[in-house]
Amino acid sequence: MSWLIVAGFLIFFLGMALSIGLHEVGHLVPAKIFGVKVTQYMVGFGPTMWSRRRGETEYGMKWIPLGGYIRMIGMLPPKPNDDPTKLRSMSTGPWQGLIETARQASLEEIRPGDGERVFYRKPWWQKIIIMSGGPAMNFVLAFVLFAIIIMGFGVQVMKPVVAEVSKCVMTQAEQAKGQKCTPSHPLTPAALAGLKVNDKIVSLAGKPVASWEEATSVVRAHGAGPVAIGIERGGKPMTLNANLVAQDRPSVDDPTKIDKAVGFLGVSPTVVLEKQGPGYVVGVMWDVTKRSAQALTRFPEKLVGVWQAAFGGGERDLNSPMSVVGAGRIGGEIAAAPVPVENKIVGLLQLLAGVNLAVGLFNLIPLMPLDGGQIAGGLWEGLKRGYAKVRRRPAPGHVDIAKALPLTYAMAAVLLVMGTLLIYADIVNPIRLSG
Repeated sequence: MSWLIVAGFLIFFLGMALSIGLHEVGHLVPAKIFGVKVTQYMVGFGPTMWSRRRGETEYGMKWIPLGGYIRMIGMLPPKPNDDPTKLRSMSTGPWQGLIETARQASLEEIRPGDGERVFYRKPWWQKIIIMSGGPAMNFVLAFVLFAIIIMGFGVQVMKPVVAEVSKCVMTQAEQAKGQKCTPSHPLTPAALAGLKVNDKIVSLAGKPVASWEEATSVVRAHGAGPVAIGIERGGKPMTLNANLVAQDRPSVDDPTKIDKAVGFLGVSPTVVLEKQGPGYVVGVMWDVTKRSAQALTRFPEKLVGVWQAAFGGGERDLNSPMSVVGAGRIGGEIAAAPVPVENKIVGLLQLLAGVNLAVGLFNLIPLMPLDGGQIAGGLWEGLKRGYAKVRRRPAPGHVDIAKALPLTYAMAAVLLVMGTLLIYADIVNPIRLSG
């Protein structure tokens, strides 16, 4: 089994390397279309493993597979009123000196004839498209992976066909404890009505039902009392009469909440695998994106739990953030799980889709050095120019994102510490699918 774990780990990392490469392609293609000079396209960080030059761009891979980048010339504008072709003497203030050093390094990349090919001189909307291309590619990859799963393999669908008839009515507390039925427990309405496995429910209280969700909704809304159940048994229509009981049950929309005194019948649905269409994929993508964005807002809170799990021996939350190392371990567990090969493929595809979605959303945070920081700069420049046009004033200069470099370096340090914490936690107290 150990070789399966290694295989799953490697498959995940190959998938991530491809995702990183395509993320950078999302930046590279619009940059070249808009005429920005791109000198490097790299997957990974650190020392170069392999590279080859094609035209003006060096393409390659580096040894640390924790990201990637493209190098565009002229990312930082010169100081206002300075000659962009000449280097300026560095200021003595610590923060100003840092900013001017970065400006000089950016200007040194510019060669004669490159004046109109620098990033900062491009229209604000082109800057936004270039910097949005990477996260957009992650979203496209997530959508494609979800589409392969949903349209190619199918999703589990609950059918209004009885798979199991519960024997007795128990409270939520008794069910949580795993208690078994005793003679003192009353029989379920389904058992008393004579429902059997493979009975297809076609109507409830005179209302036709075509799905398990409809059947559940009717039963819950009915509450306690008698109800007629139309079924098909062996292809023959029948009507059974049940006397529903009222019970506190977990909410269908939010299982963490309890719905009070809803109708209870006592049957479980048959679950089948069905392929779905593009519309279903869009719905799933929207739902997962919404939940991922909500989880991102709780990221700092989740990091506290990761710290406690890493250094205090606390239990690791299954929904806590993880590093690429932790995700790779999950990939290994999926590959080694005692399930059919199709299930393993689906599990790995879901993992890669989720990671791509998370990376895309994270990169949209409007802080540098994330893509969202440059996007925010482009939007601000567009707003300023639009305001000046409405007021019939001269167009303002380019937004000077160099002024945000102190915050950028601080954010980079935070990301480094955060990444180190997640990797450490994923080594000493990893998330495990098997518990």
